[in-house]
Amino acid sequence: MVFLSDQKIILAMRLHLFVFTVLVLCFMGLAAGSARAQYPGFDDPGTSSSASGSAGLVPVVSSIDGGAIPIGATAQVVVLFRNEGGQPVETGTIRLYPSSTVSTVVSLNQCENEPLPSGAECAIALSVKGLQAGPWRVEMLMAHSGRTRLVTATVSGNVETTEGAGDKLTSDVETIPDEVDFGSLDAAQTLIEPIILRNITSNEIDITDIYIDTSEQAGYNLKTECKKLAAGQSCIATITWSPKLKGRSSGVLVVKHTGPAALSSVPLKGEYAPESVNSAEVFPQAVPGKGLLVSSAEDVDFGSDIETASSITISLVNSGDADLMLRDIRISGSDNGIGFKQDGCLPGTVLEPVEACPLTVTWSPTRVGDILDDIQILHDGARGVLVLPVRGSAMSTVSQDQKAIVLTEDDVAGLIAGPPELSQGAENAGVQESQEAAAERNAARAGSKAVYGLPKVTNVAGVLDGYKITSFSPTRAIINGPGGSRLVFDNEEVVLGGVPWLVVIQANGIEFMHQGKRVLLLFDRSLSSINRVNASSSESGDSASSGDSGGG
Repeated sequence: MVFLSDQKIILAMRLHLFVFTVLVLCFMGLAAGSARAQYPGFDDPGTSSSASGSAGLVPVVSSIDGGAIPIGATAQVVVLFRNEGGQPVETGTIRLYPSSTVSTVVSLNQCENEPLPSGAECAIALSVKGLQAGPWRVEMLMAHSGRTRLVTATVSGNVETTEGAGDKLTSDVETIPDEVDFGSLDAAQTLIEPIILRNITSNEIDITDIYIDTSEQAGYNLKTECKKLAAGQSCIATITWSPKLKGRSSGVLVVKHTGPAALSSVPLKGEYAPESVNSAEVFPQAVPGKGLLVSSAEDVDFGSDIETASSITISLVNSGDADLMLRDIRISGSDNGIGFKQDGCLPGTVLEPVEACPLTVTWSPTRVGDILDDIQILHDGARGVLVLPVRGSAMSTVSQDQKAIVLTEDDVAGLIAGPPELSQGAENAGVQESQEAAAERNAARAGSKAVYGLPKVTNVAGVLDGYKITSFSPTRAIINGPGGSRLVFDNEEVVLGGVPWLVVIQANGIEFMHQGKRVLLLFDRSLSSINRVNASSSESGDSASSGDSGGG
């Protein structure tokens, strides 16, 4: 029997204790591994997610490089997602959080069509528009029915500056041009400039409001029918500028819409610098689409040393490119003897382009000296009125009492006398008729409608201008005119001024008839023989009375 020492016994006990401890630890490790295999909920969260893929929907690439986008341009970025879970996943709301340098909308969502099977992928397209130069970043959050309930993806890039753009912000509604400068205006007219509004996004945009923000005196006005713009569609707005004050003017066209930027604007500016006003010219400048009335002379000058009735004919020409109608022809003065003949240019006359009409201006001086008068011709062409000065100087006056007076212009033919031998025989017989009998005879002849095919004269009064009665009796009279003195008989024909007249001697003058037109020449009673005889008798009586008284 072998006996061990105390030290050996203690050493042996320690050795047995170490072996037992090692066996216990090994057993506990095996048990823990079995428990983890049986209850996966006790695993490390990070380890279990990567090992088993039970999170569900995950981005294929969590950080996507969207590249460079020019200012105002739109880029399409596609984000892919994969279902790494064991069950189909349904997607929900998508929220985008872009930086201030871009605007972003979802242009395509393939993940919402149907539940995504396990291991399958789907795509979501983003429209990214560059608004301002600099880096850009978009965070996308999407809800789903997987275990994590939410998945994120990041898209980033850079917005580049285009030539001439600078740091200018752009909107979803592009304006062409982006600034309207009317320049410097030196004439009183209206300018019109167009502005095109275009939807440069892939979605429909409504124009909620459009107006011009400016002062009332700036003279800007807006006309547009822009209401709704489909993707890529355009509309037009016209800006009218009619300045009211001299100097610079400015304003801004404001466009409010339903796009992401919600606002677009276009600056407006111009300067009105009118030239100093000069006196108006006689003939205005031609205006497209209007008639332009001009005359063959800038004034009507009768000259100097005028002693008799005078007339000057000028032509009025339509030099515009449209028809022109004469509305009225007026004489400014009323007591200086100026008038115009009622033929040629008359109110209501329509002149076609390059067509003309004659205007005859007459002057029978009523006083000695210079004349200052004007002719006003109103029309519907450019400016609307043509004023022609009338000038002249008279050495003597023309009696207005001896001018031809038009009694009637009824278009009644047949006032020409019948066979001349009737009136001649009556004169040879020395028959003197009363005024009543002469009136009855004239009425009978007017009803007989005897026409001898003579030409019709329009201005009959003008033919007898310059004629006056120097001797007058109930059956005959002497008239003096441009051709000398003529003896005319009652109820006989006479040719004056190339026109055949029927002479009817009335109590106060001679009535001339031609084709239904009646013109009267008055007789100046101061020239009558009765007045001269009475005056001579009165003078003789006074002389005799003086002699008798002296003799007595």
